[in-house]
Amino acid sequence: MDEKCRKNLQNPMRDLKVSKIILNCCVGESNDRLTKAARVLEQLSGQSPVFSKSRLTIRAWGIRRNEKISCHVTVRGEKAEELLERGLKVKEFELNNKNFSNTGNFGFGINEHIDLGIKYDPSMGIYGMDFYIVLKRPGGRISKKKRCRRKIGKFQKITKEDSLRWFQEKYEGVIL
Repeated sequence: MDEKCRKNLQNPMRDLKVSKIILNCCVGESNDRLTKAARVLEQLSGQSPVFSKSRLTIRAWGIRRNEKISCHVTVRGEKAEELLERGLKVKEFELNNKNFSNTGNFGFGINEHIDLGIKYDPSMGIYGMDFYIVLKRPGGRISKKKRCRRKIGKFQKITKEDSLRWFQEKYEGVIL
């Protein structure tokens, strides 16, 4: 690394942190299984989940338009960092390169929610879920505020390489 690049990495405005985590649990049907999945998400996050509806009818899967088929919850702050840590432990801190988007966000899925530390309840069943992590840098609010709104500069935007480096440094993760 040259001098300019090292100096750039020490800049506190270039630090990355977790903005939010979206936990999504898609059941594919609107019955008792969906409410149980919502209860699992509520146990995990401590927040009440929001239900999502299907956009179109798929007869082969038995899904009708505007039918509730999944639930999701958005978690921010310390709770988000704790959930990310627990989710990455399940994946053994190994993610594929294709899990990372070009905008610097990344996501992964787990097959069983009981791996996150929730006790198994036979009446609930086992649900898989998707984690989607949104990263941010200080100064990102400039593009969202109402007064004196400006564009985010080219070097302030988060790239795929930035998020890969952050994941490897912070969690000592392995990219497959």
